[in-house]
Amino acid sequence: MATHWLTPPLNRLLSAVKHASFQSRCCAVHSKAQYSTIHNPCEKTFDKILIANRGEIACRVIKTCKKMGIQTVAVHSDVDSGAVHVKMADEAVCVGPAPTSKSYLNMDAIMDAIRATGAQAVHPGYGFLSENKEFAKRLAAEDVTFIGPDTHAIQAMGDKIESKLIAKAAKVNTIPGFDGVVKTAEEAVTIAQDIGYPVMIKASAGGGGKGMRIAWNDEETREGFRFSSQEAASSFGDDRLLIEKFIDNPRHIEIQVLADKHGNALWLNERECSIQRRNQKVVEEAPSTFLDPTTRRAMGEQAVQLAKAVQYSSAGTVEFLVDSKKNFYFLEMNTRLQVEHPITECITGLDLVEQMIRVAKGYQLQHKQEDVPINGWAFESRVYAEDPYKSFGLPSIGRLSQYQEPLNLSNVRVDSGIQEGSDISIYYDPMISKLVTYGATRAEALAKMEDALDNYVIRGVTHNIPLLREIITHPRFISGDITTNFLPEVYPDGFKGHQLEADKRRELLASAAALYITAQLRSQKVLGSLRLSSIPVECSCWELCLELGEGRYAVEVTKSGGVYTVEVDGGKVEVSGQWNLASPLLPVTINGTHRILQCLSRDASGEIVLQYLGTAFKVRVLSKLAAELNSYMPEKVPEDTSSILRSPMPGTVVAVSVRPGDTVSEGQEICVIEAMKMQNSMTAVKQAKVKSVHCKPGETVGEGDVLVELE
Repeated sequence: MATHWLTPPLNRLLSAVKHASFQSRCCAVHSKAQYSTIHNPCEKTFDKILIANRGEIACRVIKTCKKMGIQTVAVHSDVDSGAVHVKMADEAVCVGPAPTSKSYLNMDAIMDAIRATGAQAVHPGYGFLSENKEFAKRLAAEDVTFIGPDTHAIQAMGDKIESKLIAKAAKVNTIPGFDGVVKTAEEAVTIAQDIGYPVMIKASAGGGGKGMRIAWNDEETREGFRFSSQEAASSFGDDRLLIEKFIDNPRHIEIQVLADKHGNALWLNERECSIQRRNQKVVEEAPSTFLDPTTRRAMGEQAVQLAKAVQYSSAGTVEFLVDSKKNFYFLEMNTRLQVEHPITECITGLDLVEQMIRVAKGYQLQHKQEDVPINGWAFESRVYAEDPYKSFGLPSIGRLSQYQEPLNLSNVRVDSGIQEGSDISIYYDPMISKLVTYGATRAEALAKMEDALDNYVIRGVTHNIPLLREIITHPRFISGDITTNFLPEVYPDGFKGHQLEADKRRELLASAAALYITAQLRSQKVLGSLRLSSIPVECSCWELCLELGEGRYAVEVTKSGGVYTVEVDGGKVEVSGQWNLASPLLPVTINGTHRILQCLSRDASGEIVLQYLGTAFKVRVLSKLAAELNSYMPEKVPEDTSSILRSPMPGTVVAVSVRPGDTVSEGQEICVIEAMKMQNSMTAVKQAKVKSVHCKPGETVGEGDVLVELE
């Protein structure tokens, strides 16, 4: 039986005091939410809703429930007992240990929680059980409302093979492909040859980019079949695959639909989701720069046709691929609330969670199609605990030692389910938050996103803010010239961080020098006053040596009032600021331009790590004398990594393909690591004999752990 905490009046009061910060944070987010905060109290829905999810989406649902006067029940695994969504809810139920199969996918435990709390309805969020027809059936059998579509729509649209046939019958444009289940790798090769390369191999029951591979030849088809079927079985409990033509260089544009139980359906405009890595979205915007009113209407009308064909009732999303000539093809329908729903809320003013609750209770939609506006522009950046320098983002784990959301800025919304001190574990999706900005124009919303990323403080885990900032400031993105191939086209050799031009390099070096001098001057003070000295020392000019990458730079710094003048690399830079070294954010003015820096670390050796233009740069600052003496120090010889295969991320070993004594060729698979339900093939970088194997299937490995040694 699940552990259940029901808060008596006194404990509830103490809890309210203890977690007041969460309530104020919730209100703070609400005030900048960019969707309707108005609710009709005479419109009765449910007394209590259980949220069968975790993290930011659970918090998002709870916020709307609070607005509507609905009590909430959170479910959680044992490692999530202190999570934000648990603290925000009125009641909480532990449904099992950390693995999702034993907790958030444990239908028996969740049904027990529903009975124990008397919840009248369940909101599934996204992922987990949100598109599981068996869960919806079990709820219906116990007269509990599922806040989503009925089981017929879930089944019809959840199966990609069936959904494609229904879409064809509803006169929705579809991608050429094989309308059946692919059973073997060799059958996949035959089908792929018939369709013509390239092809997309994907899980019939899939979503979120899992169980999906692109194949350009027979060998990639065989490999893609193996990985896709394994990922599909792991993520969805269903290893069926389908194959269809891959539309090269497409845009990924989706239509938000909203339908009730009375035959009414609306399309709430589009979302541009083309910026992706491994078929998972990274940055989204609404509306799309690419669609004209005629194409938008045609896509919206086809999306509604499909929704009506399956008698859909709730919020849902119909995804399309759009080619360069604005031909669009049905991809799939997600029968749930989409991750990127906030940007639709921003431009329409609708609270989609509230609309889902109203529809589930049986109310008709409040709006007509002509009432749906496009007001302004919105962007969403998915902030992940990932290393963007590894395949555009491999998972990172750790504890958030410092965390500060940029909610001090106007028109910024942060949907998150974590706080300072939260753990990012290997068990769940590594998303930290969804950072949303809104503006009257695209340029305004984009500028706000740049400010928000610069003001976002995340310490303790590796994160993808460097990549996000580079994307939104890239000329191609600013002009709207994007496709799903944006990342590999812009960064063909992988993401390397911000590439400094001469003027930006001088800005960085000058900022590091000014920060170093500020710290030196502060160290000479005791309680704000200069230390007593027998010989008065006043210095306003310094000679320094700075190291950045392979470069060494002689620097002269002068100080007048609060302004540092730095001569470096053939130029002169003026830097001023408040220089509060205790603050994670350093607002400075560099040659008249306002910038936000973050000092990530400083040490006694003069090494300073500055986050500048989103990227962390390591600068070593030495006095002229120290630099001269340092030249006599021996250099550390870097490790030869060509003979050692290390895990690039924390995860679980799924398979090991070699044994000691085996000879491997360059590019040959050595083992497979699964992280966050995604499988990654580890390959040899050279031809060699296997010296030793340090892992076995089922083992958990950390980032940097040695997997295999070669001779």
